[in-house]
Amino acid sequence: MSDQSTPPNDTRPLAGFACFSIYAANLAMGRLYGELLKGFGLTYPQYLVMVALGQRDGQKVSELGEALALESNTLTPLLKRLEAAGLILRRRDQRDERVVRVSLSEAGRKVADELGCIPDAVLAASGVTREELVAIQSGLDRLTRQLNARNG
Repeated sequence: MSDQSTPPNDTRPLAGFACFSIYAANLAMGRLYGELLKGFGLTYPQYLVMVALGQRDGQKVSELGEALALESNTLTPLLKRLEAAGLILRRRDQRDERVVRVSLSEAGRKVADELGCIPDAVLAASGVTREELVAIQSGLDRLTRQLNARNG
């Protein structure tokens, strides 16, 4: 049984399953970002870190993990790779040694600025208008909030 209304002539497997549509869109988006980020030598999660730091540099690792919905055991190796590539700096907070702050290096700032072309490339590849993409994102954000609230 599907989880949404399906046109009667749609014979695709899993047609009408919102969960599969979201999954398939995620896969397609991942392939697109992989292609777009190849020239930067970044993975999608690394891209997210660079964008987050470009928006607000000097974040605590815990803040970054929360913003990106990444656990420490996933985020720490990712940050180590970005640091080894010379794109970020990790430093202990001077007021609290237990806290590690992450900031863009000079090279990282340059890359973060260059990554500004990615959203427009995604929009162009999507085949939808900016307004349609904003509406899709808004709906997905609402769905995520609802599911997270239900699942604790």
